[in-house]
Amino acid sequence: MDTAPAVRQETPSGDAVTALESAVDGPVLLPGTDAFAAECAGFNLLVVHRPAVVVGATGPQDVQAAVRFAVQHGLPVAVVCTGHQPFEPVQGAVLITTSRMDAVEIDVPARTARTGAGAVWQQVVDAAAPAGLAPLNGSSAKVGVTGYVLGGGLSPTLGRTYGWAADHVRAIEIVTADGELRRVTATAEPELFWAVRGAKGNFGVVTAMEIDLFPVSTYFGGGLFYAGEHTEAVLRAYREWITTAPDELSSSVALLRLPPSPEVPAPLRGRLAVHVRVCFLGPAVEGERLVAPLRALAPTIIDTVMPTPYRAFASVHQDPVDPVPLRMRNALLTGLTDEVVDALVAFGGPGSGCGLTVLEVRHLGAALARPAAVPSAVDARDAGVSVWGAAIGPAEATAPAIAQLDRLITRLRPWSTGRRYLNFMSGADGAECAYTAQTYQRLRTVKRAYDPGNVFRLNNHNIPPA
Repeated sequence: MDTAPAVRQETPSGDAVTALESAVDGPVLLPGTDAFAAECAGFNLLVVHRPAVVVGATGPQDVQAAVRFAVQHGLPVAVVCTGHQPFEPVQGAVLITTSRMDAVEIDVPARTARTGAGAVWQQVVDAAAPAGLAPLNGSSAKVGVTGYVLGGGLSPTLGRTYGWAADHVRAIEIVTADGELRRVTATAEPELFWAVRGAKGNFGVVTAMEIDLFPVSTYFGGGLFYAGEHTEAVLRAYREWITTAPDELSSSVALLRLPPSPEVPAPLRGRLAVHVRVCFLGPAVEGERLVAPLRALAPTIIDTVMPTPYRAFASVHQDPVDPVPLRMRNALLTGLTDEVVDALVAFGGPGSGCGLTVLEVRHLGAALARPAAVPSAVDARDAGVSVWGAAIGPAEATAPAIAQLDRLITRLRPWSTGRRYLNFMSGADGAECAYTAQTYQRLRTVKRAYDPGNVFRLNNHNIPPA
């Protein structure tokens, strides 16, 4: 098993922390205060960080100072923007928070956005919308742009039309383990540029990115919700439906078991429901024709599919907006076969005893299967669908459901590509799960060049240096 190299670790002295405070503009916080706990908190309530010191970065110079401080004292570096993914908690490290670095600038003629390390997707969508442009965003308005893109960036609304978000990055500004701020592109340090786009924070702290925007201002889409008794019928119809889906149609289907809470729509409270998510970029009349077979297969209890401004993209998936305790797992499959549908129905259908909050099948292919113009480390282009599950609740309550999900993923192994999608992986998954052996070895070589001491080994899926 690969392990991090041994490093000299020491507890920073009071004088050292005072010197760090004088070197940065943002707050420098130590354990034991309410401000420290609030600064460390993220969206996923199961992840409680306990670093040695936290730096609330306001710009690249703060990040550089924090990285140099960490290296001087033999401490690893971790980064948190929104904290959605269930990584292992950070212990005894220098934690850099980037929420203050949230500037977004739109270049309309170039169709690009410059995003600070702390920007979230709704900010970028809102800034680009007046120009009739949109980014390759995720399903949630509150997910951080940087971590999402570095993990590959599988857009559930635009992905099949335009591809992986990591493939559409023009430039990255990153602080590496030597404390240097680098601007990397396809021609400036191309190996680092390749590696960062698809391997998260293994190579440094990204302070800003320049990403492509696309001519999208509206979509035809939303959600079709069915009662749980129609699980098998919907899944089988969906399997057939996606076989002729045009590239302009991105979609997924999810089995939901939502709590009987007031914030949940009344028809969905405390019951199994099936949710088909649709985003079509063509004319509404064509969208109506495409969706008609799904509407006809069973009565819907909620139907929100309609022409919609792109600013409302988050209404397609309706992800939680408030922090939750969350665990998840995923698998990438070559396709959605009858046997896979059988397994999903048996696992998550009525009377199955499934304990997951959500079990999703997302259609891939189209632009997501094509090679990038500027190659990146994303290694999921041969997948036809992803299967992703999540359980929301306290750790002890969700453990049985995640164990069930692990057994399902094992059952689906005959149809697996052998890899997983990085942004849907849990903290316990090893990074090699996301890559071919060749890609993984190349990433380890890049790691050796830019972070030989494995300083950036926490709150990512760590890739040790070769």
